[in-house]
Amino acid sequence: MAGEDRPYAVSEEDSLRANVYVLLAQLLARPPKADLLKQVGGLRGDDTEFGEAIRVLARTARSTSAESAAREHFNLFVGVGDSELKPYASYYLTGFLNEKPLAKLRGDMERLGIARAEGISESEDHVAALCEMMAGLINGVFGEPASLSEQRNFFNNHIGCWAPRFFEDLEAARTASFYMPVGTIGGLFMAVENEAFDMAA
Repeated sequence: MAGEDRPYAVSEEDSLRANVYVLLAQLLARPPKADLLKQVGGLRGDDTEFGEAIRVLARTARSTSAESAAREHFNLFVGVGDSELKPYASYYLTGFLNEKPLAKLRGDMERLGIARAEGISESEDHVAALCEMMAGLINGVFGEPASLSEQRNFFNNHIGCWAPRFFEDLEAARTASFYMPVGTIGGLFMAVENEAFDMAA
């Protein structure tokens, strides 16, 4: 998504949150190239459940080639005729693509000053685009960082209402190998975000 590139000071916690959203966006938007796989392979987790999932992803990245990751990404999200998963809010919420959830998202994007990036064929309710938007709201890419209330509204309206199911499906997907721990990380992170927003409400 396109936004005004103006860095703002954010807390360390918010910076870490934004980094997770960016990582998910990078891995889900397009097949990871060798340099991204190398970066992911260097990630270090900790003894938490989330940290263990990070370690599994890093270990998997170190044994995954860009070619095999590209095949997996294609089978999961693109496919010939059909893909195993459809990573769009409209599909998860209505069973169809390009439905009311996308129109609602576009209205919020306009209000928040978020423009669709040029050269992107996927609709704006793709999970990667939504993760990128959420990172931008946290970091202030689209202006000043969004308030916690604004972040919560965006999350609840466009991510939390369906992405946990998507990440659960990704973790269990038949053709997922490299992307299985991506699904685990996404699911755990969605639960943390949802709980944090509920506590702050």
